[in-house]
Amino acid sequence: MFKKVWATITEFLFDVRSELKKISYPTRTETIGSTTVVLLFCIFMSLYLSVVDSFLVWLISRIV
Repeated sequence: MFKKVWATITEFLFDVRSELKKISYPTRTETIGSTTVVLLFCIFMSLYLSVVDSFLVWLISRIV
């Protein structure tokens, strides 16, 4: 029983190692580009949501 468990663990670790070899990491340029896009999107969305929130507060205050 112990041999079967050990064989399963060994096979799993071998498969993990072979899958890790297939990983392709992004280059520095790609990483900087992706980070820039994400930061700009976050800034844009925060400004957009701030404007929408301010408008809704103004609208509700006019109604109530």
